[in-house]
Amino acid sequence: MLTSFDILLKDLKKSSQKTIALAWGHFEETLLAIKKAQSEGIARAIIFGNANQGKKLIEELGMDANLNDFLDAKDEKEAAKMAVMAVKNGDADIVMKGLCSTSSLLKAVLNKNDGLRGKSVLSHIGIFEVASYHKLLIMTDPAMNIAPDLNDKIGILENAVDAAHMMGIELPKVAVITAVENVNPGKMPATEDAALLTIMNKRNQIKGCIVDGPLALDLAFSKEACEIKGLKTEVGGDCDIAVFPNIEAGNVFYKSLTKFANARSAGIIVGASAPIVLTSRADTEDSKFLSIAVALKISA
Repeated sequence: MLTSFDILLKDLKKSSQKTIALAWGHFEETLLAIKKAQSEGIARAIIFGNANQGKKLIEELGMDANLNDFLDAKDEKEAAKMAVMAVKNGDADIVMKGLCSTSSLLKAVLNKNDGLRGKSVLSHIGIFEVASYHKLLIMTDPAMNIAPDLNDKIGILENAVDAAHMMGIELPKVAVITAVENVNPGKMPATEDAALLTIMNKRNQIKGCIVDGPLALDLAFSKEACEIKGLKTEVGGDCDIAVFPNIEAGNVFYKSLTKFANARSAGIIVGASAPIVLTSRADTEDSKFLSIAVALKISA
């Protein structure tokens, strides 16, 4: 059972050091997170951006010059393309967003010829360490897919399961979250999607996990709630992955855990051929560092 980020980091340190391709990287907060990763011995970096600015900032931050290469890019679009190509060519293992816009980075990632397109939809996963829960929690999708249909949800779920496997969770338990635990045809489409995902899993159309839904949030995380409501479930009270019905529900849950539960968190984009660290300026240095660590852990 993966109960904390410290366990994940301990395991990551056993593997060989990997490389981050940082797009438009002359940004102090992001570089501090990379510095932390380097102090833990888990990463080196190739940084694409304004070389004069970047090298000066690296020196001011006291970063090890031997662990950082800085390649000049004329603007953020070129930096994004260069970072993506570094991963595509095998020179780096993950892509990380610096000061470039999200649209510039994703455009480079999704380029048909030179990008990192994967087998399915791109989606965002949040990973949380919450004091009141007994293991790390993966949730999806709070940031990428606005109103996913059933096919999108299949891809979103499978992306999260693939990430869980790479994190060392052999058979993740997946709760498909809705407002209620009963299927409500016609009135609550999310419950219908949840039921179909559950059936697809039982028929081996969705593999490598145990899926149950629809499940209300309390049932997904509380065995006591399941007992009170008389629900027999392998997933309830012990879920590894929570799949939310839309971006509003997922985003509110994500931010509630960080703002009100003081959860340690990481967030990455999955579904491409390599993980993408795409953090917000509002994220803490610890969250940026943990996002790097998780991305490195699940990179091929």
